[in-house]
Amino acid sequence: MASFDKTTPFMLLARIQVKPGCVDAYLELARMTDAAVQASEPGMIHHTFDQDPDDPQAFVWSEVYANDEAFSAHVSNPPVQEYLKRHAEFGDGFSVEVYGTVGDECRKLMESFGLPLKIFETRLGYSRV
Repeated sequence: MASFDKTTPFMLLARIQVKPGCVDAYLELARMTDAAVQASEPGMIHHTFDQDPDDPQAFVWSEVYANDEAFSAHVSNPPVQEYLKRHAEFGDGFSVEVYGTVGDECRKLMESFGLPLKIFETRLGYSRV
Protein backbone atom coordinates (compact mmCIF):
# COMPACT_ATOMS: atom_id res chain seq x y z
CA MET A 1 0.00 0.00 0.00
CA ALA A 2 1.22 3.49 -0.85
CA SER A 3 2.24 5.91 1.87
CA PHE A 4 0.63 9.36 1.94
CA ASP A 5 2.11 12.27 3.88
CA LYS A 6 3.29 15.88 3.55
CA THR A 7 5.30 15.00 0.44
CA THR A 8 2.40 13.62 -1.62
CA PRO A 9 -0.14 15.42 -3.82
CA PHE A 10 -3.57 16.40 -2.52
CA MET A 11 -6.71 18.06 -3.85
CA LEU A 12 -8.41 21.10 -2.40
CA LEU A 13 -11.89 22.36 -3.21
CA ALA A 14 -12.68 25.91 -2.12
CA ARG A 15 -16.42 26.53 -2.37
CA ILE A 16 -17.33 30.17 -3.03
CA GLN A 17 -20.66 31.98 -2.96
CA VAL A 18 -20.67 35.30 -4.81
CA LYS A 19 -22.84 38.23 -3.74
CA PRO A 20 -25.78 39.15 -6.01
CA GLY A 21 -24.69 41.43 -8.84
CA CYS A 22 -21.00 40.67 -8.32
CA VAL A 23 -20.39 37.65 -10.57
CA ASP A 24 -18.63 39.59 -13.35
CA ALA A 25 -16.34 41.40 -10.89
CA TYR A 26 -15.58 38.15 -9.09
CA LEU A 27 -14.79 36.38 -12.36
CA GLU A 28 -12.30 39.12 -13.21
CA LEU A 29 -10.67 38.80 -9.77
CA ALA A 30 -10.49 35.02 -10.22
CA ARG A 31 -9.05 35.41 -13.75
CA MET A 32 -6.27 37.72 -12.54
CA THR A 33 -5.49 35.42 -9.61
CA ASP A 34 -5.44 32.31 -11.79
CA ALA A 35 -3.01 33.91 -14.26
CA ALA A 36 -0.68 34.95 -11.43
CA VAL A 37 -0.79 31.49 -9.85
CA GLN A 38 -0.04 29.82 -13.18
CA ALA A 39 2.96 32.11 -13.73
CA SER A 40 4.44 31.82 -10.24
CA GLU A 41 3.56 28.46 -8.64
CA PRO A 42 5.09 25.35 -10.20
CA GLY A 43 3.75 23.28 -7.30
CA MET A 44 0.14 24.06 -8.27
CA ILE A 45 -0.48 21.33 -10.81
CA HIS A 46 -4.19 21.92 -11.41
CA HIS A 47 -6.08 25.18 -10.82
CA THR A 48 -9.58 25.82 -12.17
CA PHE A 49 -12.54 27.99 -11.21
CA ASP A 50 -15.72 26.02 -11.86
CA GLN A 51 -19.31 27.31 -11.84
CA ASP A 52 -22.14 25.36 -10.21
CA PRO A 53 -24.64 24.34 -12.93
CA ASP A 54 -27.59 24.89 -10.56
CA ASP A 55 -26.52 28.17 -8.93
CA PRO A 56 -24.86 30.86 -11.09
CA GLN A 57 -23.47 32.58 -7.98
CA ALA A 58 -21.71 29.44 -6.67
CA PHE A 59 -18.19 28.50 -7.76
CA VAL A 60 -15.47 26.05 -6.77
CA TRP A 61 -11.73 26.48 -6.98
CA SER A 62 -10.46 22.98 -7.88
CA GLU A 63 -6.79 22.75 -6.97
CA VAL A 64 -4.18 19.99 -6.92
CA TYR A 65 -1.01 20.65 -4.97
CA ALA A 66 2.23 18.72 -5.50
CA ASN A 67 2.74 18.59 -1.71
CA ASP A 68 2.34 20.57 1.51
CA GLU A 69 5.15 22.96 0.52
CA ALA A 70 3.17 23.93 -2.60
CA PHE A 71 0.17 24.86 -0.43
CA SER A 72 2.34 27.01 1.82
CA ALA A 73 3.76 28.78 -1.25
CA HIS A 74 0.23 29.33 -2.58
CA VAL A 75 -1.21 31.00 0.50
CA SER A 76 1.87 33.21 0.92
CA ASN A 77 1.85 34.27 -2.75
CA PRO A 78 1.00 38.04 -2.88
CA PRO A 79 -1.64 37.71 -5.64
CA VAL A 80 -3.43 35.03 -3.60
CA GLN A 81 -3.29 37.19 -0.48
CA GLU A 82 -4.78 40.06 -2.50
CA TYR A 83 -7.50 37.72 -3.81
CA LEU A 84 -8.42 36.67 -0.27
CA LYS A 85 -8.67 40.32 0.81
CA ARG A 86 -10.84 41.26 -2.18
CA HIS A 87 -13.06 38.19 -1.77
CA ALA A 88 -14.85 40.07 1.03
CA GLU A 89 -15.99 42.72 -1.49
CA PHE A 90 -17.69 40.25 -3.82
CA GLY A 91 -18.08 36.99 -1.92
CA ASP A 92 -20.56 35.80 0.67
CA GLY A 93 -19.18 32.39 1.58
CA PHE A 94 -15.92 30.47 1.50
CA SER A 95 -15.39 26.90 2.71
CA VAL A 96 -12.56 24.45 2.09
CA GLU A 97 -12.44 20.68 1.60
CA VAL A 98 -9.15 18.80 1.32
CA TYR A 99 -8.90 15.34 -0.22
CA GLY A 100 -5.62 13.73 0.74
CA THR A 101 -3.19 13.52 3.61
CA VAL A 102 -1.35 16.62 4.78
CA GLY A 103 1.25 17.02 7.51
CA ASP A 104 0.67 18.66 10.87
CA GLU A 105 2.21 21.99 9.86
CA CYS A 106 0.05 22.23 6.75
CA ARG A 107 -3.06 21.31 8.73
CA LYS A 108 -2.29 24.07 11.25
CA LEU A 109 -1.75 26.55 8.42
CA MET A 110 -5.09 25.59 6.86
CA GLU A 111 -6.85 25.93 10.22
CA SER A 112 -5.25 29.36 10.83
CA PHE A 113 -7.50 31.01 8.22
CA GLY A 114 -10.62 30.41 10.32
CA LEU A 115 -12.61 29.19 7.32
CA PRO A 116 -14.91 26.17 7.46
CA LEU A 117 -12.49 23.29 6.75
CA LYS A 118 -12.91 19.55 6.31
CA ILE A 119 -9.94 17.25 5.60
CA PHE A 120 -10.57 13.81 4.11
CA GLU A 121 -7.39 11.80 4.80
CA THR A 122 -6.30 9.17 2.30
CA ARG A 123 -6.68 5.60 3.53
CA LEU A 124 -5.77 3.80 0.32
CA GLY A 125 -5.20 4.34 -3.37
CA TYR A 126 -2.54 5.83 -5.57
CA SER A 127 -1.71 9.05 -7.37
CA ARG A 128 -0.28 9.47 -10.85
CA VAL A 129 0.01 13.24 -10.64
